[in-house]
Amino acid sequence: MIIGGGPAGYTAALYGARAGLTVGLMEKLAPGGQMGTTDMVDNYPGFPEGINGFELAMKMKAGAERFGARTISAEVTGLELSGDIKTLQTPKEVYKARTVILATGAQPRELGLPRERELRGKGVSYCATCDGMFYRGKTVAVVGGGNTAVADALYLSRLCEKVYVIHRRDKLRAPQIQQQNLEMAGNVEFVWDSIVKELRFEERLTGLVTEDKNTGECRELSCAGVFIAVGQVPETELLKGQVQLDEAGYVSAGEDCRTNIPGVFAAGDLRAKPLRQIVTAAADGAVAATAAQEYLDK
Repeated sequence: MIIGGGPAGYTAALYGARAGLTVGLMEKLAPGGQMGTTDMVDNYPGFPEGINGFELAMKMKAGAERFGARTISAEVTGLELSGDIKTLQTPKEVYKARTVILATGAQPRELGLPRERELRGKGVSYCATCDGMFYRGKTVAVVGGGNTAVADALYLSRLCEKVYVIHRRDKLRAPQIQQQNLEMAGNVEFVWDSIVKELRFEERLTGLVTEDKNTGECRELSCAGVFIAVGQVPETELLKGQVQLDEAGYVSAGEDCRTNIPGVFAAGDLRAKPLRQIVTAAADGAVAATAAQEYLDK
């Protein structure tokens, strides 16, 4: 059984099914994970013009199902991973398997501000490609300075009247070509060395307050939406007490994707590793499925 329908999960499903294994993949949401909400993927080999993230997800799903992998739309709510037979609990059924590949990925990190969760869907978002269309012609802010933040800001600059990019450092951490494209957008204002201190709202978000980390000066920005892109939190809550995790909560598994539990493997963004990209998640999926096959052949 594979838990998670992102690039790691569906690549594992493809490799497992092609090897003749009986493969079930459990996904609680739409296929693709975070990849599925990406407007344009332009760094995955084989697509020189880029490809929409959800379209790529559906291609991966179709490839795995072509060889007999089965997608199960369900949320795993409980796990028992010790012993030769692993148990996966969902709200309606219990599934058993000899091997489990964990590919649950990671979720966007929150800022931890008062009312942040309450305002989710009311001006606070973690997915520009999901919600950007609702802010067409309006002013928005993006918080963060990495690849996701820059990609979000560039996407929003094509929809919105103005985009603030708020970053706690004095330079971005995205590839140079992305930074250049953003700088040329014409309707983007950078707010450097700053953090968001407060969300302003009535029934919906109306603005936010930033604080300069060097001077302590506060600034109020009017905006209809804020898109938060400040990193990820691994989806490993169910694994605590069973699978070995590092200090940040990521699964401790080597390049062979084997965890501390025999028959349990980890692939994709939930695994402790230096780079988290679609292509590295897919590679993990192939490695994990191959390792699972070797385990079953013993």
